[in-house]
Amino acid sequence: MKNKQFNSVLIVGGGVCGLGIGWRLAQANRPTTVLEQREVGPNSLPAATWASAGMLAPHVEAEPGEERLLPLLLESHARWPAFTQELKEASGVDVGYRTEGTLVVALDRDQVERLRFQYEFQRKLGLELTWLSGDAARQREPHLSRNVIAALYSPHDHQVDNRQVLLALRQAFLAAGGTLREHASVAEILVEKGEAQGVRLISGEILHAPVVVVAAGAWSATLPGLPPEARPPVRPVKGQMLALQTPLDAPLLRHVVWGRDVYLVPRKDGRLLVGATVEEKGFDAQLTAGGVYTLLRRAWEILPGIDEAPIVEMWAGLRPGSRDDAPILGATPVKGLILATGHYRNGILLAPITADAISHLILTGETPESIRNFGIGRFHR
Repeated sequence: MKNKQFNSVLIVGGGVCGLGIGWRLAQANRPTTVLEQREVGPNSLPAATWASAGMLAPHVEAEPGEERLLPLLLESHARWPAFTQELKEASGVDVGYRTEGTLVVALDRDQVERLRFQYEFQRKLGLELTWLSGDAARQREPHLSRNVIAALYSPHDHQVDNRQVLLALRQAFLAAGGTLREHASVAEILVEKGEAQGVRLISGEILHAPVVVVAAGAWSATLPGLPPEARPPVRPVKGQMLALQTPLDAPLLRHVVWGRDVYLVPRKDGRLLVGATVEEKGFDAQLTAGGVYTLLRRAWEILPGIDEAPIVEMWAGLRPGSRDDAPILGATPVKGLILATGHYRNGILLAPITADAISHLILTGETPESIRNFGIGRFHR
């Protein structure tokens, strides 16, 4: 057995949720180590957070069957302005928070009917949305196709640059005194007599801690050593995306725009993100011709001006989907073992409330009311 190290809290997973929790704990002077397991992309950043689009859109994404989740999404959404400011002050990194709002467009009569149903459902939930004609939508976004015949406008659905958020959280966590272990793949979660003891790395190194947080995204359920009653029902859901480069002095879009099975997200540097497929392919993260073609075709139908835009990046990420597509947050039957996973498409949106709620649980032993309905116990009733 190699060297043993003792920690107060170990967080398995260096994405936006793991780092957010770590930052809050480090701010409270709780010795905390974040273990980054799987790294891809520039600066060795984890796949799930790196691959997303950074949309903060609980209003237009509200769907039938997810009413129980909506209050949690809205509460976290409300925390983003202050979270953004605090993060910038702590890290010096601008996370690209933008508030132009979001458009959802329809291109034919069938899409208009679906959009009308969405509008009426979301309005009944008390969400602020405006119905627009095609011409009114083009007044907001002149480059939209003439085939856009109706749209919804949501003023409160915003965006951040997810990659900048991740960089900012790393800087803030380290500046607050946290420890970041890169390339630290976990071979086993150590549990003895119903209590968390720490982890064993694939190198053989043992890290002891009385509190272990599983925030490993799509890989959370695959960690060896988790007892059945504490193993989260999380699976990978593949999403392919790409980025186009548009002129900085003449951007094609200002708002985030949603269409049928596609969204377009403009960035301050002129990049235009196009995403994302939803595929049950296990841990396969390969790009496919069909996935990329479908995204480009649907994006072009909404925004024909992308025709000459160069493709500057293509990638795929793995969303951590739970059995009911809601996050799994809080304590488990194993003392000291805590879950913060299963955020599916809402990982960036839920980052502030996840950080606040899980750190509060660790520091006080009390589960905040906001996350009480999202524990692992709901799958064992």
